[in-house]
Amino acid sequence: MDKSTYVREMFATIAPKYDLANRVMTAGIDESWRRRAVRELGISSGGDILDLCCGTGDLSFASARSDRARRVVGVDFCEPMLKVARERNAEFSDRVSFVEGDVMRLPFEEARFDGATMGFSMRNVVDILATLREVRRVLKPGARFVNLDVSKPPNPVWRSLFYFHFYKVVPLLGGLLSGSKSAYAYLPNSLTSFPDADGLAARFTEAGYRDVRYVRLLGGIVAIHVGTVADR
Repeated sequence: MDKSTYVREMFATIAPKYDLANRVMTAGIDESWRRRAVRELGISSGGDILDLCCGTGDLSFASARSDRARRVVGVDFCEPMLKVARERNAEFSDRVSFVEGDVMRLPFEEARFDGATMGFSMRNVVDILATLREVRRVLKPGARFVNLDVSKPPNPVWRSLFYFHFYKVVPLLGGLLSGSKSAYAYLPNSLTSFPDADGLAARFTEAGYRDVRYVRLLGGIVAIHVGTVADR
């Protein structure tokens, strides 16, 4: 089974308990990380925002909540996750919509969106560089792509403590909460081959973004990367 198919089926399995597991395992801190990521879009008011690999909609809703004039399109290739997102969408149904689609082959025209976000999903894509280029394709010149994901802390002591939690505690707790031990064994291990903060920033630059930067949160266990689309 290829990675794309595996990831889709894995998320379909845990969709009903995904939000609960996230809240418990991060003690709710993940919501503040999403709010910070949304602020990095740098849009004063309004605009059309694309939320990639939106899952159950947490980052889409955070974006809509930050600006009552903003419109958000969430896209994900896992329909059971989208089903949960749509069920949660009563508050923002006039401004937030959810579309089934693959982040590497987005169903949108060039220069369609004023900004884009992705939360805790870049580790799961088949090709990071191709994904970054496809996201850039659908963004307007001057628009920002903001990526929020787990990262590798630079401090060796903190990194060791984080790795113990991420590789030992998360699979156990996530398996209990979601009912899928295999899913929460995969998710931590997806960090193993994922580039560190500097490495991911380099890929942003290689994919054609300018003014690339990143912010480490909580000692670097999470990083927000920002890249701006240059004029075409």
